[in-house]
Amino acid sequence: MKVFTGRPIVMGFLLMLSLVVLGSSGAGVAFGQETDDQVKIDTYKRFVDNRVANPSAAYQAARDYLQKYTKDKDQYTDYLQKWVMFYERDDRKKKLPILINEKNFAEAYRTGTKILTDEPDYLRAQIDLGYAGYLAASAKNETYNTEALGYAKKAIAALEAGKVPTEWVPFKGKDDTLAYLYYAVGFLTLKTAPDQALDSLLKAARFESDIKKTPSTYYFLAIAYESGPYKTMSAAFQTNYANKPETPESKAALEKLNVVIDRIIDAYARAIAAAGTDPKTEQSRKDWQAQLTNYYKFRHDGSDAGVNEYIAAALQKPLPPKP
Repeated sequence: MKVFTGRPIVMGFLLMLSLVVLGSSGAGVAFGQETDDQVKIDTYKRFVDNRVANPSAAYQAARDYLQKYTKDKDQYTDYLQKWVMFYERDDRKKKLPILINEKNFAEAYRTGTKILTDEPDYLRAQIDLGYAGYLAASAKNETYNTEALGYAKKAIAALEAGKVPTEWVPFKGKDDTLAYLYYAVGFLTLKTAPDQALDSLLKAARFESDIKKTPSTYYFLAIAYESGPYKTMSAAFQTNYANKPETPESKAALEKLNVVIDRIIDAYARAIAAAGTDPKTEQSRKDWQAQLTNYYKFRHDGSDAGVNEYIAAALQKPLPPKP
């Protein structure tokens, strides 16, 4: 799946601030006029000298200055406090994708929470944290499911309303980002709300992205159909019509159930076709083939004739809508 990349710290606004505060005279001259504390002069000079060339060193100098001269209330401490605040904000934005790549999800969500506390509508963090929930859950860590769902849904709403993140990386653009976010929502709701998962996975599979070619998309789609509408409709049919004479109502109910079964067959066929001959998916393909064959035989009077041809053609057909 997607690999997140680090992002450069954007310091343009901070540099503009520095010019306003320092003016044209320079920090060394200013301190020469205002203090004979050489440590204070040297520490501030270390900040100024590194502010552009080495921001991390400038950050440490600023912290050192503020710690030692915490009681000062002047233009220098005011400026350094603002500079440190913006540096830390940008640094958190840079670190977030790195933490996700390292699978350090606990720190990623702590960092993301800080980012969004400062900037509640920062779309890039919402996207990253929404998809990170899928990455964590797929590694058997469901701690962040609820948070991730909230972030993913907010990001989807913002993107569909026309908002644009600071950058698309690691995704390829709007459609690719939406596909992965809908896929994440589908995966995260598969156990608890399969009907919602079904809607999300169908949307994910309709975007032109790698998700459309991913076997798990269609496997999860099959599971969503099975544990959602099929389970509900099958139970209702058994309760109301099993072992009873056929009626117009029972016939209509069976036809609706068969439509759902056909969707399950289609989803398994797409999963198998998308997997191709990849050795990594061999066991999954066998499992999917067994499930598909059972449903296929039910719909074809106990015969599996034509099932291989059905699979071969699966991806050439439009994805059928939810019944």
